[in-house]
Amino acid sequence: MTLRALLIANRTKPDATRIADEVRATIARHAHVIDMTADDEPLDPSLGFDIAVVVGGDGTLIAQTRRLVDRGRPIVGVNAGRLGFLAEFDAGDLALHAALVFSSSPPIRQRLLLSVEVARGDGSVAGCGLAINDAVIAAGSPHRMIELALTVDADAEGVDITGDGVILATPTGSTAYSASAGGPIVHPDVAGLTITPICAHSLAFRPVVVGAHEKISIALRRANEGTCVVLDGQRFVPMQVGDTLRACRHAANALFVANPSNRYWETLRAKMRWAAPPSYRDRGP
Repeated sequence: MTLRALLIANRTKPDATRIADEVRATIARHAHVIDMTADDEPLDPSLGFDIAVVVGGDGTLIAQTRRLVDRGRPIVGVNAGRLGFLAEFDAGDLALHAALVFSSSPPIRQRLLLSVEVARGDGSVAGCGLAINDAVIAAGSPHRMIELALTVDADAEGVDITGDGVILATPTGSTAYSASAGGPIVHPDVAGLTITPICAHSLAFRPVVVGAHEKISIALRRANEGTCVVLDGQRFVPMQVGDTLRACRHAANALFVANPSNRYWETLRAKMRWAAPPSYRDRGP
């Protein structure tokens, strides 16, 4: 049976269009290609495919993972952006490993996702969605501090947060906004969620990592007009006083095809400059 590969490319970018043409030729030697332009519309449930190849930057891959995850098919990320931390392949690597990638058993990395819901005080749902990297409650304009009540596990006593907001990050997203705000780097194989305050009005509030099985609840006690929850920097749900964000691990994992040439710690050092030493002045022999 011929493998069916769904090729999704962000053709608004010239580099992505060029790379997608190279990638299409590579796929065609191993599978039947189904072409599709990247967008946010739901996939037709009748569209059948065995593997998806997404060409673009990490942002494109994140958006398409949100779109594809519940189909339970492996996703190949081919970088056509700037960093390419999540999109592991380039066109050359894909050509090199194509026989394995488009085989019946490609190497898979499973990544947990965050399921988020914003509930109003009357119990109605204001919005919901998935986050591959993070869900962020941001203070928004006019940029005064906001007040939040955080609870991890319904039986536990909560804590108050006053500041510019809070970041809930998956292990995949621990190297993104959370890291910039002082959160820890969490290996993607760890089943945990990171809670990182943004400029908390407390020297004692430090980021924490909780089990991925925990249910996180954050009630909004004081807000700005622009306060909202932001999913992966791409989706926005306005929040108001009395709203509660509820977050938990999504039922399905994202299935990313691994690049056999990559190693996590090497990528962390090369692309994120993790543990890079100071630029010492040469002191001579």
